[in-house]
Amino acid sequence: MPDYTAAHARAGIDAKLPKIETWPNHFPGYEITIRFPEYTSMCPKTGLPDYGTIILRYQPRKLCLELKSLKMYLLAYRNLGIFYENAVNRMLRDFVAATKPDWFTVTGEFTPRGGLTTTIEARWPRGRGDRRR
Repeated sequence: MPDYTAAHARAGIDAKLPKIETWPNHFPGYEITIRFPEYTSMCPKTGLPDYGTIILRYQPRKLCLELKSLKMYLLAYRNLGIFYENAVNRMLRDFVAATKPDWFTVTGEFTPRGGLTTTIEARWPRGRGDRRR
């Protein structure tokens, strides 16, 4: 099998996905947790399916995620070739853009593949623990 390429690494990052709708929040200072235990996507290199649970936690300011549009957005990953890490970070980017929250965390808990389990967590705003330069 050929090496991973830059195209594999970028796969899915800018794919067109369904619009994320929101609704007005009327109460400040609370937290929302949403679990989506039926996440699926595809490995951009092999085309094999990936499975997992996506957990969203956020504190809304003026807008909350509308759940039906959220479901349609997450289901759109089903036939998308994208790495776990990119999927979780893409979701965070899209959810923060849609809701402009006080804070947001997306966690992906992926099922075992080759005896390994993977958990990816992305947070906004990025804290001092962020090692990216």
